[in-house]
Amino acid sequence: MVKQLGNLLVAIIVAVTLIGCGKGKRELTFWVGGAPDEVDYLESLINHFSDSTGIKIRVVRQPTDSDQRRQELVISLQAKQPDPDVFLMDVIWIGQFQASGWLEPFDTYLAKDSMTTEPFFQRVVDLVDVYDDSVYALPVYVDGGLLYYRTDLLNKYGFATPPKTWGKLVDYAEKVQKAERQNDPEFDGFVWEGAQYEGLVCTFLEFTASNGGGIEENGLIALDRPQNIEALRFMQDLIHRYKVSPPNTYTEMKEEEVRRTFQRGDALFERNWPYAWKLHEADDSPVKGEVGISALPHFENHESASTLGGWHIGMSKYSDVKNEAWQVIRYMLSYGTQKKLVLNLGWNPGRRDLYDDPEVLKQLPHLAKLRDVFLHAVARPNLPYYTQVSAVIQRYVNNCLAAKIDPADALRQAQKEIDRVTADYQPQE
Repeated sequence: MVKQLGNLLVAIIVAVTLIGCGKGKRELTFWVGGAPDEVDYLESLINHFSDSTGIKIRVVRQPTDSDQRRQELVISLQAKQPDPDVFLMDVIWIGQFQASGWLEPFDTYLAKDSMTTEPFFQRVVDLVDVYDDSVYALPVYVDGGLLYYRTDLLNKYGFATPPKTWGKLVDYAEKVQKAERQNDPEFDGFVWEGAQYEGLVCTFLEFTASNGGGIEENGLIALDRPQNIEALRFMQDLIHRYKVSPPNTYTEMKEEEVRRTFQRGDALFERNWPYAWKLHEADDSPVKGEVGISALPHFENHESASTLGGWHIGMSKYSDVKNEAWQVIRYMLSYGTQKKLVLNLGWNPGRRDLYDDPEVLKQLPHLAKLRDVFLHAVARPNLPYYTQVSAVIQRYVNNCLAAKIDPADALRQAQKEIDRVTADYQPQE
């Protein structure tokens, strides 16, 4: 009931906003959300652009919660309203928005300005932004899963480099955890996102893809595979067999719970997104100067995998100021603007060419390692019904981590449910 009332409130707020914007010739609207300091800085950039170009722009602040941001956009776009003109999208929304016909393709605008997608991570563009040979979005901020580790503890216990394989990670974690728990009973070898939410799908994809499996194969959801079963069993074993990951992995561990545990000094390894680096290196961080990052480990005879995340910019198909909207998009994607975003907010730029910028690397040297991670990122299925697929994966994988169901049974049952979801979306003959 609370969730239904919340959804109704969001719908009312959006409806009132749209009614207000429908009076007369309105300014261009740019919908953005996120942390307050991020939105403040984005608004300052847009206001500067507006003053210099004369384009009247209003920044509409969306909620910090990404699900609420998505819901607001869906309500407006479904209604074919002229607002918003420009907006940011999580990578997992783009498939639905494009399939629904809500996004304006960029091809004509790119050609007019003699622009290409070459400065961006081409793998990211191909996996997320291109449909039927047309470009419908481009990355402003790129994300991917990383392994954080305590450099001081690896040195203390005789490990020269971070582990390349999952087996080695367990070996390192068992040795260090046993020794450190003599003084810190709360110390864990490896903390990662295992609670029932979207982050669990990201970690599951990384484990499976680093074993030669994955969520998707030949355009279809393919969970019930030997490689995936083996990877899921290993995830379960980290908690129940090796005991290097805590029992609350499957009840509480999301990004911030993982980060805080590691930052307190209570873990050797952490799987998290790049945002955690800045916080780990803050002046008040107990682990400042003692943290390293690397690509996530992989299973023997396979390669590391990092789940692709981030935010991409798009234009509404129903915008009535499309030329002006494109100028805003071009500005947000420019070298200068993306450099400001990385230097002032620590965002990982969607432009690949910024990862060689001397000023950027001087302030944020870890970006050199992130470039290689993003070049080999794996994407979640780009489907209009991805949210339903994700919900099924979350439920069964989390139950498996809690040892309520065997890995093979979990993926077999999940596959059956997802096959039914897929069938509902197939065109009827």
